[in-house]
Amino acid sequence: MTTLLVSQPNFADHETPPKHAERADRIAAVEEALARPRFDKLLRRNADFADLTLAELVHSPDYLAGLRHARPLEGIGRIDADTFISPGSMDAAATGLGGALTALRAVLLGEVDNAFCAIRPPGHHAEIARPMGFCLINTAAITAREAQRKYGAERIAIIDFDVHHGNGTQDIFKDDPTVFYASSHQMPLYPGTGAASETGVGNIVNVPLDPQSDGAAMREAYLERIIPALIDFSPDLLLLSAGFDADARDPLAQLNWQSSDFSWLTGKLMDVAERHCANRIVSLLEGGYDLKGLAGGVSHHVAMLMDGAVGRLEE
Repeated sequence: MTTLLVSQPNFADHETPPKHAERADRIAAVEEALARPRFDKLLRRNADFADLTLAELVHSPDYLAGLRHARPLEGIGRIDADTFISPGSMDAAATGLGGALTALRAVLLGEVDNAFCAIRPPGHHAEIARPMGFCLINTAAITAREAQRKYGAERIAIIDFDVHHGNGTQDIFKDDPTVFYASSHQMPLYPGTGAASETGVGNIVNVPLDPQSDGAAMREAYLERIIPALIDFSPDLLLLSAGFDADARDPLAQLNWQSSDFSWLTGKLMDVAERHCANRIVSLLEGGYDLKGLAGGVSHHVAMLMDGAVGRLEE
């Protein structure tokens, strides 16, 4: 396997208040973890700026204008109780999207097998007309649409293993049978969506997980529900909304996954990608708010993407 790591040089330009969970230290922790010798084989690139008007592929026509109106000239502006915007946030969002599109291009043109993008802010809570939940634009959704528009991919699957349900991604694609969205997430938990009964036009699979459940419950969810539905969909490309906040140490949720659970799940998704879409996987960082848990989960995830094995890794 050839795996691309896309980094975001200006990740700190998106400022959040002191002690906010979604902070620049998250990317620093990921970069430190992936600087170890275990990851020397990674192909590494910095993200370019993307044209933010691509957000109109999935968001309402006035969406970007609303973000620009909320952006302060200095300091930190508040969009809702949890979501903030600073003078550099739009540039950070553009580079985060650019990172995803850099990875998409490399994967779909066959330069690499798969890619992981260490980007922020996250995106899966951003709905058609509303930014929320730390998210400004829905990077995964825009990437899916660009794969269809620019590269001719017909069937895109998005698997979301963030501990919070990706209400935004579901909102965007709930009526579109060309995009499959599946999510495992804790329930009850923010944002309150993601019931098993929410199935879109047959293209949505939600598997809520009970608080305090562990990797065994996750394995059951994927083996019995998500992976069979993903195989039936037979995607051309697999996008991952890769959140690592199901880790037992995470302060914002109560699941009990270990770092090894992320490698198990990654391997199972790679098996599907090998059978149905020529290994093509683009993984985008979403949540993960305990720095040690985030670094451990990302390390196991990327190690599995690289060669199908975790190898020698420290937790």
